Amino acid sequence: MKPVIGITCSANQTSQYLADDYIKAVRMAGGVPVLLPAGGEADIPLLLSKTDGILLSGGGDVDPSWFGEEPVPGLGEIEPGRDAFEIALCRFAIQADVPILAICRGIQILAVASGGDMFQDIYSQGKPPLLQHKQRAARSHLSHTVHVLPGSLLEKWAGSETMKVNSFHHQAVRTVKAPLMVSARAPDGIIEAVENRNARFMIGVQWHPEALAAIKDPVSLKIFSAFIASCKTV
Repeated sequence: MKPVIGITCSANQTSQYLADDYIKAVRMAGGVPVLLPAGGEADIPLLLSKTDGILLSGGGDVDPSWFGEEPVPGLGEIEPGRDAFEIALCRFAIQADVPILAICRGIQILAVASGGDMFQDIYSQGKPPLLQHKQRAARSHLSHTVHVLPGSLLEKWAGSETMKVNSFHHQAVRTVKAPLMVSARAPDGIIEAVENRNARFMIGVQWHPEALAAIKDPVSLKIFSAFIASCKTV
């Protein structure tokens, strides 16, 4: 039976929505996508009982109050309701060992939900010189290199200790807490991927493999295939 994959949505004051590439990538890998709108935290246990895996999607900025900081000038638009829902969803999923694939904003939610923290704005808080992490090119363009940890799942999928990714962010994970570990960094030191090898599947990436899967990028296809395989029910 095909696994059901719950995908979180972007949100603003009047709408909740999701880029089609997430849906296409899940279907391409053999999953059945369902959208999880923000809100209704009390219903999260029920939602998790109906889904086999969680995809934390990209989107707007994360409220720094979740990791004990005041907002800096470079912080962008936040949606508090989405933050509250996704952090609660992530914590429930971690506790239940539900497979998690966390993309862009999602890797930041995963890190914060696990006790870590993040840069609100890498260009004012990070250590220069920094790369261009918000590329001015198509979403399918491979913008910059990342260095992959030897022995990590990413190295297994990439077949190399370096790979190229697309990039659309100004926030980033700053610190992670065990059992998460950093599995890739950009040449400027910005964290690009985390994983938990003790979980059924728990990977966070700062780039957008769903956009690269659309052009049949081999590593992106392997990420989604491995995620969906970990979610399969008997």
